[in-house]
Amino acid sequence: MNFLKTTVLLAALTGLLVAVGGFIGGTGGAILFLIFAGIMNFFAYWFSDRVALAMAGARQISEADHPRLFQMVREVARAAGMPMPRVYIVENPSPNAFATGRDPKHAVVAVTTGILRLLDERELRAVIGHEMGHVKNRDILTSSIVATIAGAISMIAQVLMFTSLFGGGDRDRNPLAALAVILLAPIAATLLQLGISRSREYAADETGARVTRDPLALASALEKLKMGIAAVPMEPTPAQEAVSALYIANPFRGEGLANLFSTHPPLDERIRRLRNMAGRI
Repeated sequence: MNFLKTTVLLAALTGLLVAVGGFIGGTGGAILFLIFAGIMNFFAYWFSDRVALAMAGARQISEADHPRLFQMVREVARAAGMPMPRVYIVENPSPNAFATGRDPKHAVVAVTTGILRLLDERELRAVIGHEMGHVKNRDILTSSIVATIAGAISMIAQVLMFTSLFGGGDRDRNPLAALAVILLAPIAATLLQLGISRSREYAADETGARVTRDPLALASALEKLKMGIAAVPMEPTPAQEAVSALYIANPFRGEGLANLFSTHPPLDERIRRLRNMAGRI
């Protein structure tokens, strides 16, 4: 099923890139962007984890750097029946975590310095369980590809905005149409992300809670993350926006209408489901 999701996602984002290319340069632009999309799809499959880690500002650590964290990741991976992933740290005071990699043998678990300070050991173990749930469910490749291509679409929209402002490209182009593409291309990419990201968070919550056999610990962690992110949100840079779908919780402060375009389901609903799940485990 995740292979099908990945294929559909790549096809949809390729179509979006070709449409933008056609708008910028007509048939020639569409062909150029089709070639570009093919190269990007290949690159995204093999190297999306490296790109996502670079955009997030993550650095790999050794067991000597943080032995307790390594032991925790190793124990959760063993409980999940998965290989030990590489461990990364993101130097960011905002509490969060994510997983990436093209398959379980090449998986990565990354945590921010903020989450290490905020959560107790039981809650942090539950968060690692959630991330290993993503690995076990094999949806980390899809998430990483989303991050890579969403970043490219944002870059293309910025290039299009630059050429429109400074008179580049097709001078016969309707400026209102150009504005529409500039605004709608990133929104279209976000909507494609929504279809993938929201359902996978619920699944990873359930899988992680079963692996650690402690859904209440994950519910408690999500409650703290909700307050911690509200107090110290990440700066919404283009790079962080591109990888935002990877994180366990939306890293930006968002209220009201902004939540409609969040790549994550509401934390309150996730907490409610985990508490209901506690009675069945």
